[in-house]
Amino acid sequence: MHVAHLSLADFRSYERLELDLRPGTTTFVGLNGQGKTNLVEAVGYVATLGSHRVSGDAPLVRQGASRAVVRAELARGGRRALVELEITPGRANRARLNGAPVRRPREVLGTLRSVLFAPEDLALVKGDPDGRRRYLDDLLVTRWPRVAGLRADYDRVVRQRTALLKSAGPALRSGRGDPGTLDVWDAQLAELGAELLAARLRLLEDLRGPASEAYRAVSAGQGELELGYRSALPLLAEGVATTPGGAVPGRGELRDALLAQAAEQRPAELDRGVCLVGPHRDDLVLTLGGMPAKGYASHGESWSVALGLRLASYRLLLTDDELDDPGGPVLVLDDVFAELDAGRRARLAEVVAGAEQVLVTAAVPEDVPPALRGGGADRVDVTSGSAVRAA
Repeated sequence: MHVAHLSLADFRSYERLELDLRPGTTTFVGLNGQGKTNLVEAVGYVATLGSHRVSGDAPLVRQGASRAVVRAELARGGRRALVELEITPGRANRARLNGAPVRRPREVLGTLRSVLFAPEDLALVKGDPDGRRRYLDDLLVTRWPRVAGLRADYDRVVRQRTALLKSAGPALRSGRGDPGTLDVWDAQLAELGAELLAARLRLLEDLRGPASEAYRAVSAGQGELELGYRSALPLLAEGVATTPGGAVPGRGELRDALLAQAAEQRPAELDRGVCLVGPHRDDLVLTLGGMPAKGYASHGESWSVALGLRLASYRLLLTDDELDDPGGPVLVLDDVFAELDAGRRARLAEVVAGAEQVLVTAAVPEDVPPALRGGGADRVDVTSGSAVRAA
């Protein structure tokens, strides 16, 4: 799969842009602040309906405009597909697939699959658990787009259950309130949470091997990366599905465990007005040589772990029997080479050079390793509001 044409209208710094792209490597070169990342951000938005830089849509619309439009023509084997997204902050976004409107933008998910490498990836190792949960959940959606609806439903239940804990907490603590409504929300939390948790654990089992191999590739074999899962559920805290080959509990077993924990934690939740139960509080555990990567890994090791996780995503999507995407996902490397030492640059470039399409941003061409600059690779020079293919 590759992006054959990208069209932007009032997206970030681009009033209008039409850009043809080819398979292989394309490097977007320009000084900082000229709009290189805006181009790959648009590609990522088509794939995920989100930005790796900001949490909301408002910054994506060019100053002075009311909406932005992103169109991407995709080539998948001998087939073509056109995804069109209209981004209107404060209103519902709209989407079209091959010219036909879809009911919800998330129905276009899966049409383009991409894996993004960016300087922000270091937070996967050094940052808070929410970034690692998002890594798992974003990969879940890329692999199985239906999970986007599950995530939205689960997040809605957590918000509404939390609001009830805050508003009705005093009455329920005093015995004057009716706990029946909270029981209903507990049941929904357990049902949706069990489905999301089961999907994460299945993904984790599939991800362990590729992550270990990818880490060895970019670190030149320095240590072993192991993935685990931390949850407050006793069912998982006892070691289930936290080691390679561990048994993954079924949805029913997970649902019952979440219901039991909700009952146990209810007094504490009512006191604090916070939802203390569910996979939104879990963490992906990264271990190097038996020690937690966070706090113990050096800067270079942390980068190798972050790169290993992204490469594992790519390899999993490339070899997944459930997907029918010739060539695998599009790889996006956003200013990542400037962050790496020469050895890691070369090893990363060697690993990704065989992808059908690699989109790279760099301030200077020399930041890009030779393995990605030769062999007919394209270069696009980016200046404020324009992107022109180099001769």
